[in-house]
Amino acid sequence: MLEIPENNNIARQLNQTIKGKVIRKALANASPHKFAFYFGDPGNYHGLLSGKTVGEARAVAGFVEIEAEDIRILFNDGVNIRYYPAGEPVPAKNLLHIEFADNSSLVCTVQMYGGLWVYREGENDNKYYLIAREKPPALSEEFDEGYFRQLLDGVKKNLSAKAFLATGQRIPGLGNGVCCRTFCLTPESIPGSRLKS
Repeated sequence: MLEIPENNNIARQLNQTIKGKVIRKALANASPHKFAFYFGDPGNYHGLLSGKTVGEARAVAGFVEIEAEDIRILFNDGVNIRYYPAGEPVPAKNLLHIEFADNSSLVCTVQMYGGLWVYREGENDNKYYLIAREKPPALSEEFDEGYFRQLLDGVKKNLSAKAFLATGQRIPGLGNGVCCRTFCLTPESIPGSRLKS
């Protein structure tokens, strides 16, 4: 599932590979998947994206958002995003295929479930997306000790650290994957570690 660390890395890679490219065509839902979720009619994605120039990609907590002029492309959860340079064969089974004017492509598939949303800026009213946009990103300077202490105010004293961090949209984009990787590490589990727990 897409979480903060992966999304920051994906956004950086997208900015290095597709920023500035012009979209020639877009095809969505070529291989229908029961748990692939679209914004509106995926049949309209070509009309929304064709001729648009790709702008900045950014991590928005548990989402990856790409600007394409006045259009936004948004991914979350189990979406796998792959870039194919010109001349490389693109898999026929996919849920979103964006082809650029230079014949390179961005292709998305879904593992388990995921959102592949294309819409005009301001149209998306998904509550998780809106919460993620309004709260300070966990890796930003605004997310400081004072802000973290505000999050602690009002939570039950017996709430586990994992529940505090990964539920209730207190820290959007921080989920079970990051929590498990963080809390499952002990000094003994790190090869070469001289620390003791």
